[in-house]
Amino acid sequence: MDEWEIVRRLEPLGGVFGFQLAMSVVCGAIVGIERQLRGKAIGIRTSIMICMATQVFIRLSTELSASGGVIDPTRVLGQVVTGVGFLGAGVILSRGGAVTGVTSAAVVWMLAAIGSTIGAGRPFEALALSILVVAVLIVVRSLEKAFKRLRGGSDEPEIGTAEQQPQDQG
Repeated sequence: MDEWEIVRRLEPLGGVFGFQLAMSVVCGAIVGIERQLRGKAIGIRTSIMICMATQVFIRLSTELSASGGVIDPTRVLGQVVTGVGFLGAGVILSRGGAVTGVTSAAVVWMLAAIGSTIGAGRPFEALALSILVVAVLIVVRSLEKAFKRLRGGSDEPEIGTAEQQPQDQG
């Protein structure tokens, strides 16, 4: 019994499509919750939609190709990557000489990769990717804060430092 046979038996509609949609929602939500909690532009809803849309596009292209159509799934994948690039570019902003949103744009790209992985029939790999993306976002953010403090450029004041103590003028 292969893994898809197990999925077919567990899935109420008797097909893989519903399972893939559910996995798109789960994977998008995993990444989206982290972004939402950080107050970033790409939240839960957007993350789920990106995963679901890319999953559907890739699944449709592979299904149409397998049924004898003249569809090249790699071209569809390329177009998805291009389209998602435009979506990610919309998140990047320049404010006062500082560029923001680059990580969110990269997350959009990763969400499309996760959805594409599900659409290509590898939902458990997509789940692992989702968890890895969140781990990278959390761990690297902690490392960046630690490096900033070590460098002395922390934007978070430390309570009780000499700089914050009033100077005795007498």
